Amino acid sequence: MAVLSSETFELRDSDHIVLVRQATRRFAVQLGFGIVDQTKIVTASSELARNTVEYGGGGTAVIETVESAGKKGVRVIFEDQGPGIPDVEQALTDGYTSGHGMGLGLGGAKRLCHEFEITTTLGLGTRIAIVRWK
Repeated sequence: MAVLSSETFELRDSDHIVLVRQATRRFAVQLGFGIVDQTKIVTASSELARNTVEYGGGGTAVIETVESAGKKGVRVIFEDQGPGIPDVEQALTDGYTSGHGMGLGLGGAKRLCHEFEITTTLGLGTRIAIVRWK
């Protein structure tokens, strides 16, 4: 997968979540995504940015325009150095929450994207990469 452009954002508080959401929409619009695809990648990015702040203690988001096999898309990579996720399968299950939410975050974000990759190590942090293709 070739990276055509990218921007990196700090994720420490709710203002940063808004900036990531706005930038994700900007990247999607620049690629010509329709409103439905824009909404899907922005919603997933917003949820994962919030999780990075709330559960990971903050981190970074890298938003990229990517190309693979003649297709272009938006990839967003979230990384934190928080506690990690003890049971990824359980965390992806609808209804499961380790906080006060509805338990739709990770699983919902995964369903909104064409690609979803999660790597987590207890005590070291979590990395989640999502892609939405045009």
